[in-house]
Amino acid sequence: MLKSNLLRLAAAAVVATPVAAFASGSHDGGHGASPTGMPGKASAASRTIEVTLHDNYYEPETIEVKAGETVRFRIRNAGEFVHEFNIGTAEMHASHQDEMMMMMQHGVLMPDHVDMAAAKKMQASMGHGMHDDPNSVLLEPGKSGEIVWTFPEDADVAIEFACNVPGHYQSGMVGSVSIDH
Repeated sequence: MLKSNLLRLAAAAVVATPVAAFASGSHDGGHGASPTGMPGKASAASRTIEVTLHDNYYEPETIEVKAGETVRFRIRNAGEFVHEFNIGTAEMHASHQDEMMMMMQHGVLMPDHVDMAAAKKMQASMGHGMHDDPNSVLLEPGKSGEIVWTFPEDADVAIEFACNVPGHYQSGMVGSVSIDH
């Protein structure tokens, strides 16, 4: 039931959303610092946080970090669908959702897998097919990934982690990062 509802939601999103242009570069304007922090070095990580992606939520739903802390995230997709763990702001996620919709419309992003042949074709025709950003990991069911992230000393934005696969953020697949100063 949940799977069929999510598939209907994803299909409706594809039909209802116009084709959008890709944002340039990555979600932070490059691979450097952003308002949410910057890529970290594994050797500098103070701890590891295990994150499990389910088909409508994250476990845990809230992550607490210290200002300036470098954290290793080990992420596992325990759901039946492709999911993403992406560190950003609500605005960054909204922008990234346009890119994910484009991937879905070009057959790259399927409900339960990523079509790499379609990604290569999209890359050849549009210059963009798959993203490899340090603040994000896209995982097929049963797969795992890792992100090492250094959070800002003085965050002046609300930081979230979210799944930007079409319809997932809107279904509540978003969590918050609480920074202890």
